[in-house]
Amino acid sequence: MINVNLKNLRKAHRYTQEEVAEKLNVSRQAVAKWENGDTVPDINNCIALARLYKVTLDDLVNHSQQKDGLGIQPKGKHVFGTVKVGERGQIVIPKKAREIFNIHPGERLLVLGDEDQGIAILKYDKMMHFVEAVYKAKECDE
Repeated sequence: MINVNLKNLRKAHRYTQEEVAEKLNVSRQAVAKWENGDTVPDINNCIALARLYKVTLDDLVNHSQQKDGLGIQPKGKHVFGTVKVGERGQIVIPKKAREIFNIHPGERLLVLGDEDQGIAILKYDKMMHFVEAVYKAKECDE
């Protein structure tokens, strides 16, 4: 599985095997063997590869595009799938998203919109703390 991920990530980042080898200070043959599944990179090279491609080490090693239906997402970026808007405009936030972002029933969320960029949903409390910090910083500058 890691060999498929390495090849897909390299191609997605438009690197040659030589470029990856140079960035990791290994031979091009080592990169080719990893991608062909002949050998597996050691843990230090796996860490370096995850950093190079900005993905988690777990995704680098375990991700299955056939199973998940998507390529490896950049570290910290998520695709939770689609949600259906109910007749009254309500949506259900996927369980995995609620877990990752620690969203609980009854919490207030702030919905922002940009006609060109789309909709963003933020935790109200976190946004208000940010706004207060910006306001205080501005007061200090004046």
